[in-house]
Amino acid sequence: MMAESKMNEFIKVLSSDAPVPGGGGASGYAAAIGMALGNMVASLTTGKKKYAEYQEEIEEILVKGDRIAQELMAFMDKDAEAFEPLSKAYGLPKNTEEEIAERTRIMEQALKEASEAPLALMEKIMEALAVILRLSEIGSRIAISDAGVGAQMCKAALNGASLNVFINTKLMKNRELAEQMNARADEMLAEGNQMADEAYDKVVKAIRG
Repeated sequence: MMAESKMNEFIKVLSSDAPVPGGGGASGYAAAIGMALGNMVASLTTGKKKYAEYQEEIEEILVKGDRIAQELMAFMDKDAEAFEPLSKAYGLPKNTEEEIAERTRIMEQALKEASEAPLALMEKIMEALAVILRLSEIGSRIAISDAGVGAQMCKAALNGASLNVFINTKLMKNRELAEQMNARADEMLAEGNQMADEAYDKVVKAIRG
């Protein structure tokens, strides 16, 4: 379970020629760190008189943010699970027409599943970005820079996850489904990068004036 491995172990395997973890697992990890930074801002805001008007919302964010961070960590393994069938499909024989047909069928299904995992990760990162954006507005000014860092981590993860979508959809035979997946990824890229940039800009304005 990659989500339960130590950081140095994860980095060591990530650096190797092992098929997993790869960009998807790294994106899940980066996004989880980003959300954790948002949670830290919320933790340093809760209970403070200066932010009493947001106390109820902050308490909700703490619960939601912790859930999102755990779910993002889980994607480290989900990405590996989704890639395994594709990795095996590449090794299938293709010496006869029957073998080629069977390999093509299995490959198509594997490519679909390998595209769905990073798409789902992007969906979860969008949730994290929405929370961090709100924290950039109501979070403690003492820790607000960490909301900006969290936004940047999630932005990188979002963009990274999209590449795992596009590299798989490019090879799909079902072009209609592939383009639907690409369109959804593009939609989240546009909205997510906008949220991340807005959060970052709010943080910069708060700490630099």
